[in-house]
Amino acid sequence: MAPAALLEREAGAMPAAQAECMPLPAALTDRQTGGVKTRTARSDTQLDTQLAHYAVTALIEEAQLTPKPALVDRRGSGAHRDLDLPTMLRSARTLEPTFAALARTARQRREPSALLRAELAQIGRAGEQNMLHATGGSNAHRGAIWIVGLLVAGASMSSSATRLNAAKVCTLAARIACFPDRFAAPTNSHGERARQRYQVGGARREAQDGFPHVIDIGLPALHAARANGVDENAARIDALLSIMASLDDTCLLHRAGLPGLHAAQHGAHRVLEAGGSSTPDGQAAFVALEHALLSLNASPGGAADLLAATLFLDMLAHHDAAGSSASWNI
Repeated sequence: MAPAALLEREAGAMPAAQAECMPLPAALTDRQTGGVKTRTARSDTQLDTQLAHYAVTALIEEAQLTPKPALVDRRGSGAHRDLDLPTMLRSARTLEPTFAALARTARQRREPSALLRAELAQIGRAGEQNMLHATGGSNAHRGAIWIVGLLVAGASMSSSATRLNAAKVCTLAARIACFPDRFAAPTNSHGERARQRYQVGGARREAQDGFPHVIDIGLPALHAARANGVDENAARIDALLSIMASLDDTCLLHRAGLPGLHAAQHGAHRVLEAGGSSTPDGQAAFVALEHALLSLNASPGGAADLLAATLFLDMLAHHDAAGSSASWNI
């Protein structure tokens, strides 16, 4: 890791322009995003701890959600040979100090900057090593450290405002993501190779664009399913399927190429067209979707990370630092 002084010096040489970014979508209204009033009585440490707790809870609840197509869940390992539910839960819990450190650092820096981007990257890489140690080398949450970690940072910086909402959190997180990670080693990850080969945006572009699959797809699908009386488990599955139907998932592309991506997108769309995962026709379409993905050894891991991000933002809209919804103005 580069020492703090080197980070300061290098950050000062970085251009202020954020050329990697496209214009972000207009912020949604409080009504759309579940704006909530922050509580000034919370200490900074309590906020860091609460955000980290929400992040870990989101990862755990995503992992436990059942059934998910070709993903690790309570039934088994899906298309994964090196992961199971206990491993996913162990990985998630290992990351709580990482998320707390991300929240603390973002809160202390207050504004997105090249220096903050470098510091968060260092914390994330250390967290990744802790994850790999906890899982025996299996990649359970590398993508989630990036996706959910940025949202934790955005939420921490948003907490001083009179209102906190998902759109603002995503916008701040996107501004961080637009700065380059000057200290990153050259990467040859599965996701990066798939991104370059198939010319798709991947997790980096998703973050830089303001998390459109969370703000514009995941959260609205979750809220719509609830409004239609769908039970919470099925509502979350339908949110996952909605993300899958649109996302160019580099996890799928790495494991099964375009056939895997198309099978996931078309299959998820068919489940939703049939009324969602809670209907008999939707359940039949779900079985067909999972069979197709398993036959290709394909797993929609990117969509799973974005579902976890959706659940994290949903928690922000419903709970205060004490874990109660009573004092938050939804």
